[in-house]
Amino acid sequence: MDSTQSTEDVVNVDVETAKELLGFGHRYLDVRTSDEFNKSHIDNAVNVPYMFLTGEGRVKNEEFLSQVSTVYQHEDSLIVGCNSGGRASRACVDLLNAVSPSSE
Repeated sequence: MDSTQSTEDVVNVDVETAKELLGFGHRYLDVRTSDEFNKSHIDNAVNVPYMFLTGEGRVKNEEFLSQVSTVYQHEDSLIVGCNSGGRASRACVDLLNAVSPSSE
């Protein structure tokens, strides 16, 4: 059985629920570009861009998982956010797959 995660496995929450979770100790990972993050972000958010803007368009940050692992521990409960949810969902899938052992 394959245990690969997909966007359907990502739990989406509204802003009020996210605020409550932050109050309970969850940490906020902002996966927008640095420019977007620098324009505005929530208090105590950590920015690790999931994608970069290049002349060819958006390109996935190949160092995303290793960069996140330098900031957060496996046990940390994260809220992952971006502007509309697309990058955050894809980032969550990558994070889930990085910590979920594959079944053979």
